[in-house]
Amino acid sequence: MHPTYRFLSFLIIILMVNVGFGQELYQTTSAELEFYSEAPIEDIKAASNKGISVINLETGAIAFQVKINTFQFEKALMQEHFNENYMESEKFPKASFKGKMQNVDISSNREQVIIIKGTLTLHGVTKEVEIPANFQLNNNQIKLNTTFVVACKDHNIKIPKLLWQNIAETIQVQLNANYQKT
Repeated sequence: MHPTYRFLSFLIIILMVNVGFGQELYQTTSAELEFYSEAPIEDIKAASNKGISVINLETGAIAFQVKINTFQFEKALMQEHFNENYMESEKFPKASFKGKMQNVDISSNREQVIIIKGTLTLHGVTKEVEIPANFQLNNNQIKLNTTFVVACKDHNIKIPKLLWQNIAETIQVQLNANYQKT
């Protein structure tokens, strides 16, 4: 079994065990993530379309994961430094989130602004977060979009003093995910 599907199966099992069987589960294996860092010398941008996630619509539970080395940069040297020096992707290969969506009206097919509360694990450090998101349920599909900021220091991502002008201390993350009912 492909590793992505193995993990997705694992996520579904975790959600089912935690909240019961027969739940309304939605999944994606191609969530798009972009991050952007504005710095005085050079802006840094990267993207991945390899995010995997599961939502239990009845309970609001959500689990998400992306492999760090799937982020693609315009410049190969940036990608190398990102994986080797900052994110240490061999040591910390994945970023993950586990939480619960708040105040979702599943009877509406209109876009809603919701809050997702949970834990973000990045670079081996887990932090409690609240993330605002746009949520829409329509025809057995869920669209989830969000933009939030991650502070490097909150996740022990070290920026050498010599490079402080090249790399910002906060990173803007954008997520766009389209879920299908399982």
